[in-house]
Amino acid sequence: NRMRAALDGRAEIGFTAVAITLVDIVVFVPMAISGGMIGNILREFSLVVVFSTLMSLLVSFTLTPLLASRFASLPKLSKTSLYGKFFLGFEKIIESIKQGYGKLLTWSLGHKRYILMGVLALFIGAVSLVPAGFIGTAFVSPSDKGELNIAIELAQGTSLKETNLAVLQAEKIVMKHSEVTKVFTNVGTQSGNALTGGTSTSNIAEIAIQMVDKGDRNISQDDFGELMRNKISQIPGVKVTIKPTGITGSSEAPIQVAVKGTNLAAIWVEAKKVKQLIQETAGTDYVEFSTKNPQTEIEIQLNREKMRLVGLSLTDVGNSLQTAFRGNDQLKYSDRGEEYAINIISEKADRQNIDDVRKVKIRNNQGEFVQLSEIATISEKLGQAVLQRSDRLNSIKIEAFAAGRPVGTITQEIKDGIEKLKIDKNVIIEFQGQAEQQSDAFGSLGLAMMIGFLLVYLIMVALYESVVYPFVVMFSIPVALIGAFLALALTMETLTIFAIVGLIMLMGLVAKNGILIVDFTNQLKEQGYELKAALVEAGKERLRPILMTTIAMIFGMLPIALSAGAGAEVKNGMAWVIIGGLTSSLFLTLVLVPTIYYIVDKLKERFGNLRKRLGSKNEVKLEEIEGA
Repeated sequence: NRMRAALDGRAEIGFTAVAITLVDIVVFVPMAISGGMIGNILREFSLVVVFSTLMSLLVSFTLTPLLASRFASLPKLSKTSLYGKFFLGFEKIIESIKQGYGKLLTWSLGHKRYILMGVLALFIGAVSLVPAGFIGTAFVSPSDKGELNIAIELAQGTSLKETNLAVLQAEKIVMKHSEVTKVFTNVGTQSGNALTGGTSTSNIAEIAIQMVDKGDRNISQDDFGELMRNKISQIPGVKVTIKPTGITGSSEAPIQVAVKGTNLAAIWVEAKKVKQLIQETAGTDYVEFSTKNPQTEIEIQLNREKMRLVGLSLTDVGNSLQTAFRGNDQLKYSDRGEEYAINIISEKADRQNIDDVRKVKIRNNQGEFVQLSEIATISEKLGQAVLQRSDRLNSIKIEAFAAGRPVGTITQEIKDGIEKLKIDKNVIIEFQGQAEQQSDAFGSLGLAMMIGFLLVYLIMVALYESVVYPFVVMFSIPVALIGAFLALALTMETLTIFAIVGLIMLMGLVAKNGILIVDFTNQLKEQGYELKAALVEAGKERLRPILMTTIAMIFGMLPIALSAGAGAEVKNGMAWVIIGGLTSSLFLTLVLVPTIYYIVDKLKERFGNLRKRLGSKNEVKLEEIEGA
């Protein structure tokens, strides 16, 4: 008997199980094949869900019936035992919920207009929370991983020794705090070979800090960074920037606005306007140009006429200046078959200031020495410390960090503000950093969501062999968005790539509620039930499995939603989206799907009757024509 019951149960729910499983799978297929950064982040996640779902289907068709046939039994509950009283009372509560739901569903089928208008109003209100600003947007939520970088900058021209002394003071301040476990410091930067003209920046340093686990400290990563900034800034001449480490391990500024064009002077004018706008936008911090502060340069303006008179060329002047200040290693020293480069350069004392440049002597074509100041005007000026180009255009980038507000929300306000500025038509404004990543990711996930929505519909069309009933099931998906957005707003989470992944997951999770109701309604109609009675009975009978699966999923997501460990903030939003979507789907799908089914079935019946009448009229006309 147990074996027969297990086989009958598997046969009865087999079609429904296959439909639910395929729906769960197809929503993740677009994410698994997505490209770019979002594909690299979510591909493994999607594949794990797909294969685990397929495995669960296999287990439900093989191992579960086997175990049920061996160990399943009909429990006998006694009203005298505590165990029996508890479960009989619980069963009574479930039965009263079923009866109450049956009455509510009967009322809903008689007041379909109010149900549709109410759900539509809730949907519009929930979705409008995003543009209204109640739900912020960002590529990923900022997380407390206990990792941050402290960038230290001193005045231009500061020697490496002086910078190192200032950084040593900063290190002592940092290491006084027990929350810090590791510190790595890099003083000065070097690009290229110093002997062959590489550039070095001796006034910049960076301190990388690793803190103890989040649960072992009483201060957050952001608060600790603020504390360090206030203390280190007391060191004379030091400028401090705190750079939290993001999900990708990078500490670059999340807000980056590039101002590009051909005319460098015009770019600077517009870049200063944009920087001022960003500084005035609430939530921005550490706003600065990526080109850093201007650096002192020595400008040499050669007098061609004087050069001609003394017998000098541009090549002669250039080679002499290179030898004096960068060195010349063209000469070789040979020893025992080995050659060694000899670098010829002026003494360090002879290349310290602008006067040393003026005193540089150049040999002319007659072997005589001419001082540089005799053939050139030499002066000091301020120039860019870093020259940047983007897409073959001169570029100046304004960088900023976010403090207390989502990056996407701040970026949108900056975009709105830039549209109001009178920007030179020859200057291009381009958003980079997390704004660019967010735009690409949201576009990819939006496309994946639409493809998943279409695949879900097509899969159900193939299974039901109808285009009507899958259309009814699809109405269970929009109602999930109501709870999802409300959950984000109430928990003050942001709409990130992981929250959108939660929305995509909801398509498969909530569609099962509609599938259960529609599938059982079709079975009851085949058994001779009238439409309204079939809908009420199907809703009441499928209420228990819907409650079981939905509540189980909600409780399964609660640990992720309530997690407060290191980096947990990244996934909290996804869990709250799923919890909110499942909750709203639980209450609204049970009313909306039967209502839509009733309307669609009646429309289908009317069109069928109309087609029959039109067909019968055509047959009468055909008989009259044949008789004539």
